[in-house]
Amino acid sequence: MQTTALLMAMLPFPDIDPVAFSIGPLAIHWYGLAYVLGILLGWGYARRLVSNPRLWRDGKAPMTIAHLDDFVVWVALGIVLGGRIGYVLFYDMQAVIESPLRAFQIWNGGMSFHGGLIGTTIAMILFARRNSIAMWSLFDVIAAVVPIGLFCGRIANFINGELWGRVSTAPWAIVFPTGGPLSRHPSQLYEAGLEGIVLFLVLLFLTRQLLTLKKPGLTSGVFVIGYALSRIFVEFFREPDPQLGYLLGTDWLTMGMVLSSPMLLLGLWAAIRAIRASAAPQPV
Repeated sequence: MQTTALLMAMLPFPDIDPVAFSIGPLAIHWYGLAYVLGILLGWGYARRLVSNPRLWRDGKAPMTIAHLDDFVVWVALGIVLGGRIGYVLFYDMQAVIESPLRAFQIWNGGMSFHGGLIGTTIAMILFARRNSIAMWSLFDVIAAVVPIGLFCGRIANFINGELWGRVSTAPWAIVFPTGGPLSRHPSQLYEAGLEGIVLFLVLLFLTRQLLTLKKPGLTSGVFVIGYALSRIFVEFFREPDPQLGYLLGTDWLTMGMVLSSPMLLLGLWAAIRAIRASAAPQPV
């Protein structure tokens, strides 16, 4: 009966070619375009935030448009290098130990959001110090635009038919080309909705209506909290990476949950710190 229900719930996977277009022998994949699009859209939105004096204390952002233009290269390197190194360390270390060249074989897949976040954070710290920019304000601007990139990336995951969810009888469950004969949760779309659309709208409301950019660290703290909660929730529907499976002998704990839990605490600390700092008397 269970198998029959699963079969009845099946939706075919959309016939979308992972290759967007080709130029001679060079194939341009949607996944790569998603990274480029996410960075460009985020860069454009960040420029709008910095150029709006209403959003900033004393009517002036602690960074310039030129700073953001220069930072694009830094953030791209932080995302790509951090994402790849993070995947190797968190998800694929055993295979890399057995075959070290695998670390460079990006065509085998493997980009970690948590690694990309660490890489981007390092890039922000170094860039802020080099250019004498208030570090927490730079964190806030980047945090406000990250959901755009997350949305693009998760849609690309769906197009690639990767990172699919657990077996499901839900009427919207989908049979993925590499996911076996049974229907599964389209967990990539869940993440695109929560980490991308919902989190972007929350941060949009905070920055535009509550003016949280005037309280350095609050916007980035809320982003980290929101991402951690969204990721932990979606992990209950997402199939764990096959080389790791479920952790500690459970049938529910995943590496994504483990990596996101400290983020929740870190985000709470950052938000509380920002609120307390803004409430403290300002020097005359």
